[in-house]
Amino acid sequence: MSYFWTKEFPVILNELSLINFKNYSEASIEVCSKVNCFVGNNGQGKTNVLDAIYYLAFCKSYFNPIDSQNIKHDDEFFVVQGGFDREGKSEKIFCGLKRGQKKQFKRNKKEYAKLSEHIGLIPLVMVSPSDSELILGGSETRRKFIDGVIAQFNPVYLDNLLNYQKSLTQRNALLKSFSENRYFDEDSLMIWDHKLAQYGEPVFKERNAFLEEFIPIFQEYYGLIAPENETVGLQYVTKLHEGTFLDLLLENRQKDRAIRYSSTGIHKDDLVFELGNHPMKRFGSQGQQKSYLLALKLAQFEYVKRKKTTKPMILLDDVFDKLDENRVEALIKLVSDPEFGQIFITDTSQERIEPILKKIGKEYRLYNVNEGAVELI
Repeated sequence: MSYFWTKEFPVILNELSLINFKNYSEASIEVCSKVNCFVGNNGQGKTNVLDAIYYLAFCKSYFNPIDSQNIKHDDEFFVVQGGFDREGKSEKIFCGLKRGQKKQFKRNKKEYAKLSEHIGLIPLVMVSPSDSELILGGSETRRKFIDGVIAQFNPVYLDNLLNYQKSLTQRNALLKSFSENRYFDEDSLMIWDHKLAQYGEPVFKERNAFLEEFIPIFQEYYGLIAPENETVGLQYVTKLHEGTFLDLLLENRQKDRAIRYSSTGIHKDDLVFELGNHPMKRFGSQGQQKSYLLALKLAQFEYVKRKKTTKPMILLDDVFDKLDENRVEALIKLVSDPEFGQIFITDTSQERIEPILKKIGKEYRLYNVNEGAVELI
């Protein structure tokens, strides 16, 4: 069996160029195929390098969903470009935005008709301090996590999700119109009920199947980075466990008319993170929460790797803060394993990270980041 079909072909970024992106006027960075570490003080632009790579994979920022706010202050456009090796072929990815205009996204100089067509080409997992919102934030953050993983290998899922969201917007507008104009049209509402069921049922089934496969992987990774006596769980909470989509919409019809929006459906799904039998949000220490989030992201890597023909890149943004040296070394050693692909790391301390990289003995490059300038050390 060939190397390709064993699903162990990494996606490799070779070069990255930025123009007017966040705090970068212009930068061109050549990177190595294994571990790339960007060091420097806070606020210098380390995270922005990782976010640029994320842009090339997901057509958007990991941190700021408003594209125009990622243009450097007082400039009129930004450009992010990357040169990749993928499945033995060269790929040139371009993202550009001018203020007040539509974002351009190109693969090998050909513009995409729909941005969703690009998702999954460059599999990637980002780990960041902002991931704490997965535990502390609202259900929308956790749904986005599930959707982001599945969408990397299932374009039909992404299409169903986008069509569901459009149908939900239309149904909510109709419910509001009923109230404001003091009328009710059963047939009109049923049209959107059927649309929600048409697109929502497959999303529910895919989420359910995903979690059945994902949870054991997640628990295995948590066991690798946390004490043996700790057990963790992950529960999928959805009304669709209780009945069909159309039945649920019918049961909640009077409520929906009263509150003027759709109160049930996959847009209300949630994940409950558990430590033992207790909510991680309330009972987990900072260290336990950090280990939980790290295990989630490593499980995401493993899951995507199994589904794709390529190893995802891993972006570790400032994840070593508050970890002791032994845990830092264990984590870097883990992700430097041949099972993992290309790694990008940010850290504030060259003195902490460089001895560990040397000790592990894998190929690495170290870069200093200072006020939007990147230099190889």
